[in-house]
Amino acid sequence: MQKATAIIAAGGAGLRMGTTTPKQFSELLGVPLLIHTIRAFRQVPAIGAIIVVAPAEYRELTSALLSQYQLDDHCTVVSGGKLRQDSVRIGLAQVAGDCPLVAVHDGARPLITPKDIQRCRDAAAIHGAAIMAVPVKDTLKAVGADTAIRHTVERESLWQAQTPQVVRTDLLKEAFAKAEQDDFIGTDEASILEHGGWPVMVVEGSETNLKITRPDDLPMAEAILMQKQPSPQMRIGHGFDAHRLVAGRPLVLGGMKIPHELGLLGHSDADVLTHALCDAILGAIGAGDIGRHFPDSDPQYKGISSIKLLAQVIGLAAAKQFRLANADITVVAERPKLASHFPAMQKILAEACQVEPNAINLKASTTEKMGYTGREEGISAHAVVLMANQPH
Repeated sequence: MQKATAIIAAGGAGLRMGTTTPKQFSELLGVPLLIHTIRAFRQVPAIGAIIVVAPAEYRELTSALLSQYQLDDHCTVVSGGKLRQDSVRIGLAQVAGDCPLVAVHDGARPLITPKDIQRCRDAAAIHGAAIMAVPVKDTLKAVGADTAIRHTVERESLWQAQTPQVVRTDLLKEAFAKAEQDDFIGTDEASILEHGGWPVMVVEGSETNLKITRPDDLPMAEAILMQKQPSPQMRIGHGFDAHRLVAGRPLVLGGMKIPHELGLLGHSDADVLTHALCDAILGAIGAGDIGRHFPDSDPQYKGISSIKLLAQVIGLAAAKQFRLANADITVVAERPKLASHFPAMQKILAEACQVEPNAINLKASTTEKMGYTGREEGISAHAVVLMANQPH
């Protein structure tokens, strides 16, 4: 099977969305639009490389987002141009010379299905160029500047273009070269091919393949996505950790340095609270424990902030399509008193977990002078989490 390279056009400013960042970063059921889009293409065996064309000023943010969702190994991020045509041309220049097909798709069309991507690719492999489109159903009116109707447009042969638009690589390059020579600006790849006289086949798509353009589009997309998805799967995880108290070490709990004459001993910063939370999350997603992922025999983790480890654990959960719903954590320590530090800890932990602070509940307890915590030999922590599945 001939492999196609996907070019995800994610260079729009999203002005009509009214957001401060491009619309592809807007979230759909807790996941950025761009991530939904890329996940769909990753499920198609006929898609090899993926090139994401992002605004230059958001290139680093895009790369970080792909890393967070563990998609960076499959994608190349490049800076786009002023117009969509410029951005696709830049992406096209990155396509390997031996790649026979290119699939161009809007980064803000997150509801495309792997099945439709495959259908469009198959049509292009036969005919040279194919696009997803849907027949126009509503009556169309030509309206003047005064908003008065001029005439009714015959809709019988009209189709509404969508993406993906899949084209033979050499053909698309030739079409772009002619457009540049003629100073022609097209609205999509099909229009550029039409300008050069090349035929493009239409593959009937779906009304649900929405392009997110305005704020009202997001609730519609969420409703469609929720109908397609099974009920969210919930998983419970429990974590426990304990560390010895020693002199000469800082006491770090919940990402904060707590004033105390003793600190916790460990390979990392020995943040027992955060370690328990990491273990609970890993347990819920069936990914072992913190020692498996961050062994104390590995020098790269020596002295590392456990909050950084927590962020990586959240990334692992996201890759398995789980997000933290809430966490309940109990720290067992005779001293120091911790309640006054909890609000700041909540903010630190919530930021790493990508949740609101009220999703992190913190409690402190003692053992009434009994055991190693009662004798102030160490501190322990228990964490219970609820993880919600977020299928694409």
